[in-house]
Amino acid sequence: MTDKTIVVTGATGLQGRAVTRHLLDDGWQVRALTRNPEGAPAKALASAGAQIVRAEMEDIDSLVDAAEGAYGLFSVQPTVGSPGTAPDFSAEDEVRWGMNIAEAAQTANIKHLVFSSIAGADRHHSETLPQNLISKWRIEQHLAKVGLPATILRPVSFMENYTGEYALQGGSLVSGLAPDVALQIMAVDDVGAVTALAFSRPQEWIGRATALAGDELTPIQIAALVETAIGRPLPYSQIPMETIRAVNEEFAFAHEWLGERGYRADITATRRIHPAAMDFPTWLQRTGAAQIMAFLDTRGAERRDA
Repeated sequence: MTDKTIVVTGATGLQGRAVTRHLLDDGWQVRALTRNPEGAPAKALASAGAQIVRAEMEDIDSLVDAAEGAYGLFSVQPTVGSPGTAPDFSAEDEVRWGMNIAEAAQTANIKHLVFSSIAGADRHHSETLPQNLISKWRIEQHLAKVGLPATILRPVSFMENYTGEYALQGGSLVSGLAPDVALQIMAVDDVGAVTALAFSRPQEWIGRATALAGDELTPIQIAALVETAIGRPLPYSQIPMETIRAVNEEFAFAHEWLGERGYRADITATRRIHPAAMDFPTWLQRTGAAQIMAFLDTRGAERRDA
C-alpha cells in the first residue's frame, strides 16, 4: 500500500488523528488536511510521517487540490458545539462541508471514501432525531445520490468525552442522562482501526454502512470505573434538563433522545469486525485514566493559582 495515498480531512481532530495513525501504521501514504499547518497538532502528524496540506472544508478548490492523485479519502465534519468551531457554526454548515468534500472526491476521482457518520442516523424514517443525526444522514444520502464508492461508519459516543470539561465539572462526572440509563460508547482509536481496515478491503467495504460500539454502561457505572482507575472520588451528578434546555434546546432534545431511544448499535457485531475493540475498563487502563488525571490535575492547579 506504500504507493497509495489516503486523504484525511479534519486530520488534527480526535478522529482524524486516530485514522492517520492507523493508516500510517498499515503502510499507507497519508495526506493530512488542516487549516493550520504550522500548529502543534499538524507538526506532530508530520513527525509521524504524514504529508501536511492546508485546506478548508468551506473551500472546494482547496479540497480538490488536496485530493488530486489520491486513492482514498476519510471524511469527517464537526457538529454544532464541537471544539474549535465558530459560535455561529450550524447544522447547515456541517452538511455543506460534507457535500463539499463529496464534490472534491468526485472531481479528483477518489476510488474509496470513508465517511464518519453517527449511530442512529439511518433511523430518521421511524422517529424524530436530534439535529446532529439528521445532518449526518443528509450527508450520507448525498454520497449515495452522487454515486461515490463509499463506506459509512456510524460510531456511538466517544469514551474520550470523559477526559475533559464536557463531562468533568466541579469534581464530578456530569451529563444530562439519568443515572440508570445505559449509554453506548466507543474508543476513538477503534474508529481509526476500522477505517484502516475498510480502506484495506474495498471489495468488502465499499457500499457498506455499519454502526460501531465498544461498550454500554450507565453514568453511575462509568463514574465508578473512573474512580477505581484514577484512585480518587468522582461521583456522578445529573445536569437538570431545564439547565441544558436553557443553554440549547437542541442539546436538550439530543439528551432526551439518548435517554429514551439510544444508539442501538450491535457491540457483538463490532467485535466481529474488530476483535480488539476496547471496552471502557480497557480504554481507561490504556489511555483514558491518564488523560482524566491530567485534566483533573490541571484544573486543580488552575484553581489553586486563581
